Amino acid sequence: MKKYIVLVAAVVFMAACGKKEETQTEAAPEATASNVISLSAAQVKNAGIETGIPTEKELSGTVQLQGEVTVPPQSLVNVTFPLGGYIKKTNVLPGMHVQKGQVLAVIEDMQYIQLQQDYLTAKEQLAVAEMEYNRQKELNAKKASSDKLFEQITAERETQRIATASLKQKLELIGVNVSRLNATNISKAISIPSPVSGLVSAVNVNVGKYVSPTEMLFELTDMNDVVLTFNAFEKDVKYLKTGQQLDVYSNDNPDKKYSAKIHFINHSLNADRAATVIAKLNRYDAVFIPGLFVNADIHVQNKKQLALPADAIVDWQGKSYVFEDKGNGKYAMLPVKAGISQDGFKQFEGEGVTASSRLVVKNAYTLLMKAMNEGEEE
Repeated sequence: MKKYIVLVAAVVFMAACGKKEETQTEAAPEATASNVISLSAAQVKNAGIETGIPTEKELSGTVQLQGEVTVPPQSLVNVTFPLGGYIKKTNVLPGMHVQKGQVLAVIEDMQYIQLQQDYLTAKEQLAVAEMEYNRQKELNAKKASSDKLFEQITAERETQRIATASLKQKLELIGVNVSRLNATNISKAISIPSPVSGLVSAVNVNVGKYVSPTEMLFELTDMNDVVLTFNAFEKDVKYLKTGQQLDVYSNDNPDKKYSAKIHFINHSLNADRAATVIAKLNRYDAVFIPGLFVNADIHVQNKKQLALPADAIVDWQGKSYVFEDKGNGKYAMLPVKAGISQDGFKQFEGEGVTASSRLVVKNAYTLLMKAMNEGEEE
């Protein structure tokens, strides 16, 4: 009885192993079914599928970029005033173009009068201190005055010199020309000039308003330094380099092209798998206002690389593929990395694909459709 039970168990175990091997054997072709497409001779003829070998071509192409006009930090200027005061006059409006040195506003306050008074007083006191110093120097040389008195006079002169220099710097900081300042032209009003030539992008003052020190009064944009910021996709970055020329145009007028040059390329990709490209116009045009969306075409020359008719390289789910003729109506679907296109040809590279590989050159899309349908059936 025990022998019988052992025999039955062995038979069951062998049967199970046989089924397992059979399952594994049947699963093997299914793993490659999605990569290999089989067609009968009649299907190949009806589909018009043709094969050939790739050729090496040196193609030139065009890379298209999208971006906008931006202003670098050094070209965006906030106009402030180091002392508080009341706005007496301003004729500036947003959108106006101003020249460097042009008066943006006139500001007035009693403290400006006091500052000028203090400087002129200190200047006169310094002159007196200089004369007293020279007099005591001669007396001390003749031993007619003590060293202690001479040292005291010297210290007083230096103190007055420091005070005068300090007040001079404060006046120059607010735009007062101290070389022309005297008791007859002390003014309670100070003009605020434009530090750059550019566009007035913001005005935060009005007549009669009191502004505090360092409060932003105007915002200016130096239009000569505007830049073009583009996003270059990962696949296009390899074709770009610093100094490359671009043809730039706006969405509203694509036929009007402007020349620009690439100045910087950030090879660190952002969340969209794109690199930031900074370009500058060879000659600024008023049409390029900050925030304007622009496009650019870059003509690139590629190295020699395998190429096929553009229709022979198909795209599916964000990837590119070619089909290799394996004979007997079987075609292997191989992933490749597509390059630039020109005159109906497209460059590519793929693992295991060489200049002697037999590839589908016509009606590859038919094989792609069949591969997709087989994938859905599975």
